Amino acid sequence: MKVLLVDDHLVVLKGLRFFLQTRPDIDIVGEAQDGKEALQQVKKLQPDIVLMDVIMPNMDGIEATRQIKADYPEVKVVILTSSSDKDHVIPAIRAGASGYQLKDVDPTFLEETLIAVMEGGTSLHSQITSHLMVHVAKEDENQSSYYELTPRERMVLKHITYGESNKEIAAALYITEKTVKTHITSILGKMEVQDRTQAAIHALKHKWFEV
Repeated sequence: MKVLLVDDHLVVLKGLRFFLQTRPDIDIVGEAQDGKEALQQVKKLQPDIVLMDVIMPNMDGIEATRQIKADYPEVKVVILTSSSDKDHVIPAIRAGASGYQLKDVDPTFLEETLIAVMEGGTSLHSQITSHLMVHVAKEDENQSSYYELTPRERMVLKHITYGESNKEIAAALYITEKTVKTHITSILGKMEVQDRTQAAIHALKHKWFEV
């Protein structure tokens, strides 16, 4: 497999090259020190896999991954970083990374990761898997609160996201303002938010409605 190494620390690049170039199945075709250079090298060298750091100058690894996958969907990206922060993990996976490993990973396991990704699989560090499980659980929880709302409550919430007052909602739905207030009280309780603004923000953030 042809591998492009991307990291802004020369010591890391040299260390990766030193180990990986000894492996019979791996051909290190080039290096880059930021996301922009990585894009140029991918275009020039057509690697099979990009081994990418996340935090880099000019363009970070997440944006570089997103652009690589958009322009060269057949190229696999494996994130290799010291950051296990969920604010890096989730965006990286969403950007299209097939693997996410931390720099303290055993070198032999890193080789196994590259092979697994090359064969169409994925490989995630145990800490990363934990982040994803929590994230998915929260997403399910956010969706479940939507399904707890009655059809009428969903309609009222949708009008709340439009920024309409109780009077305007009542007129639009042909109900009384008192009924609107009752629905809103129920909506806030089921969504576990303090006010209608929080309810609207939550609904829009999780794309419950198109506005």
